[in-house]
Amino acid sequence: MVAPVLIFAVGNESRGDDALGPLLLRQIQENTSDSVECLEDFQLQVEHGADLLGRRQVVFVDADVSCEPPFHFSVLEPAHDHSYSSHAQSPAALLHTFKQVYTEQLPQCFVLGIRGYGFELGDDLSPEATDNLQQAITFLQSWLARNVEPAGCIDA
Repeated sequence: MVAPVLIFAVGNESRGDDALGPLLLRQIQENTSDSVECLEDFQLQVEHGADLLGRRQVVFVDADVSCEPPFHFSVLEPAHDHSYSSHAQSPAALLHTFKQVYTEQLPQCFVLGIRGYGFELGDDLSPEATDNLQQAITFLQSWLARNVEPAGCIDA
């Protein structure tokens, strides 16, 4: 059986603040029930559309260089954008692809962008991004506690 909620983190731990998504995922994963599945990859691929099948909700987590600190959380809608390629897609383009390929209803989707600052190969996580990450973890744990059945699957 597919978990009704998917947390999908995107990022590369070798590139400084680009590690924000995977680092958040590891913290969330420690405290989730069978109702939540956690996936991670360096980037979204067209094949990841299959990971959305059978879900009720999906949260895409990634570092963001343009949002206000500490993070931004919003509803995600399908959009045909310029990220279409065989190598990478934006979350919105992935949703658009899903709608083109599958007859199943699209799950309710969100994006959690955590403000990052430095993305050079070999960089450590910046102090500012570390603070933003902790606030995003707290937020997502609270969101999961309110939105995932059975209630209380997250240990606070």
